[in-house]
Amino acid sequence: MGTLTINNRTFVVIEQKEFDKIQLTAAQKTTPVKKLSLAAGKKHSLKLIDKWAKGK
Repeated sequence: MGTLTINNRTFVVIEQKEFDKIQLTAAQKTTPVKKLSLAAGKKHSLKLIDKWAKGK
């Protein structure tokens, strides 16, 4: 790992393997999207439509 200075800005240079590890751990920290069944999705969408209709 090394540093590089261009136009008074400092950049860090790392190996590709280390970068891939860091990128993988960052991607794994995101929460997965919750999937709904058809009935639950319909119920949720109707609830959102009612909420949006009240706002207008």
